[in-house]
Amino acid sequence: MHKLQTVNADTLLYEPLEKPSFVVGGLIPTGLTLFCGSQKIGKSWLMLKLCLCVSQGIPLWDMPTQEGDVLYLCLEDTFCRIQDRLFRLTDEASGRLHFAVASDKLSDGLIVQLEDYLKEYPDSRLIVIDTLQKVRTASKDNAYASDYGDISLIKDFADRHSLAVIVVHHIRKQNDSDVFNKVSGTTGLTGSADATFVLQQESRASNAAKLYVTGRDTPYQEFTLRFHDCSWELVERKEQEQLAKEAIPDVLFRLVDFMQGREGWTGTATELLEQMGETGTPPNIMTKRLNEYRASFLSENNIRYGYHRKKGCREISLTRQSGDGGDGDDG
Repeated sequence: MHKLQTVNADTLLYEPLEKPSFVVGGLIPTGLTLFCGSQKIGKSWLMLKLCLCVSQGIPLWDMPTQEGDVLYLCLEDTFCRIQDRLFRLTDEASGRLHFAVASDKLSDGLIVQLEDYLKEYPDSRLIVIDTLQKVRTASKDNAYASDYGDISLIKDFADRHSLAVIVVHHIRKQNDSDVFNKVSGTTGLTGSADATFVLQQESRASNAAKLYVTGRDTPYQEFTLRFHDCSWELVERKEQEQLAKEAIPDVLFRLVDFMQGREGWTGTATELLEQMGETGTPPNIMTKRLNEYRASFLSENNIRYGYHRKKGCREISLTRQSGDGGDGDDG
């Protein structure tokens, strides 16, 4: 039995530790990434583009890459099909990009094969397994245990060697408001991965798609992509801070403008909307928005929100603050 290895809080507080590194800056960290999308959406085209970029040390879209050897397990393809894709994607390729179209299963020696590959190419930065289903075997375990066990084997390998491993997987056809809930299988997959990507096409006839990204060390991001000449091109990238700002109702921005030059304002939501010249927001919704964003957006703009019941009406107060502001709740 191995002794439990511990680290005390004093060490963690003061000793500089190595931060997770990224094979693609701000996007793909070392560790295990689950890359998901529906069948025939173009996942393999994007993976090949990524592999080409990392093997040559050239940026993926506007993000720098860490150059190194790359292994792409194209387990649903042939070398001839890979060659055709290379013809369409590039005029130059690096000898640091390696392909395989067959491998052992996870239960039959895949990790040993990958360990042997790293002995030959110790400067590897990225391994892509396309797809997860091709390296799994049928299991009698419950679904969660099977998912967790399979993905943990790959994650342990990636962590031990401090490299990025991307596993390509499918999504379900059922609709869900959270795209990450569409990942086929149980939460044993997404819960074990360091990052999860979901590529979702607007429609089968469209060449546009959204790439949704979330992870432990990767901030939530959304990419708008366009498939053109067999390559996924970046149209727009939005990070968490920008997306959060876009989620703020427009009427609150107009409220901030309304409060410019005012020390305070008191009255009902109906009166406030009338003075602001707002006709598209119901009073109850305005009150809800003020309360919802009082500790974030309003506080950031030095506006304190208060709420009182007075003589049969609901009265709100807005007070201009100096300094950092605070949580506007007058009880």
